[in-house]
Amino acid sequence: MKDKKPTLFPSTKLVAIAALAGLVAGGIAVYMKEACNGNGASAAAASQCAPAKAVAARLQPLAKGQVAAFIPASDPTPLSLPVLKDEAGKDVSIDSYRPKVQLVNLWATWCFPCREEMPALNGLQKSMGGDRFQVTTINLDNGDAAKPLAFLKENNIDALPLHHDASLSSFNALKKLGVAMGLPATVLIDGRGCMLGAMNGPAAWDSDDAKALIKGALGEGA
Repeated sequence: MKDKKPTLFPSTKLVAIAALAGLVAGGIAVYMKEACNGNGASAAAASQCAPAKAVAARLQPLAKGQVAAFIPASDPTPLSLPVLKDEAGKDVSIDSYRPKVQLVNLWATWCFPCREEMPALNGLQKSMGGDRFQVTTINLDNGDAAKPLAFLKENNIDALPLHHDASLSSFNALKKLGVAMGLPATVLIDGRGCMLGAMNGPAAWDSDDAKALIKGALGEGA
C-alpha cells in the first residue's frame, strides 16, 4: 500500500463524506445537544465541570468549515469510558492522560470513513500533540489487536498508540449518552474529563478549522 501524505488539503472523498455527515448531524443535533448538555447530571458532576462551560461556549463560533458538524456542549458533564487495552494487552484508561485536553475518537478497520480520517487524526497529533493536548483513538475491532495494528502500520499511522476495545463498551457508553450514532464518533474533553462537545462522522482533523477548534479548547488564539 502506498504511503499517504498528510491531508492538509483534504481528499475529495473525505470532504464528501464529511459533508454528508454534516447533513446527518443537522438532523440529530437536538438529540446530541441534550446528551452533551448533561441532562440528569448530578450536582457533583455539574460542579466538577462548571469551568468547562465557558470553554465550550468559546467553541461555538469555531464549529465551522471542516468541523461544522461539531456540537459544543451547553452544560459539560464528565465522560467516563471503560478500561481499554494497549498494544501489549495491558489496561489503559483515557483518565490516565489527564490533565491534557483530549480528542477521543472511536474507529474500526471495517469502517470506511474511519479509515479515511485516520491520517488526518495522525497529522493533528503530530502538529498539536504534547503536554497539553492529545488525540486518543479507540479501536473497536473484534478479536485481538492484530488487525488494527496492521492497519496502523500499513498506513503509517505512527503518532497514535493503540487503545483497543473489542467489547464495544466505549461505543455503547457513548451511544447511551446519545453522543455516538455510528462510526466514527469523536468527543472533545477537557483536562478534567468533561465533555466540551461531540461530533458524528469524519472530519479533516489536520485542517486549519480543526486546529482552530482545538486551540479554542486550549485557550489559545486561532
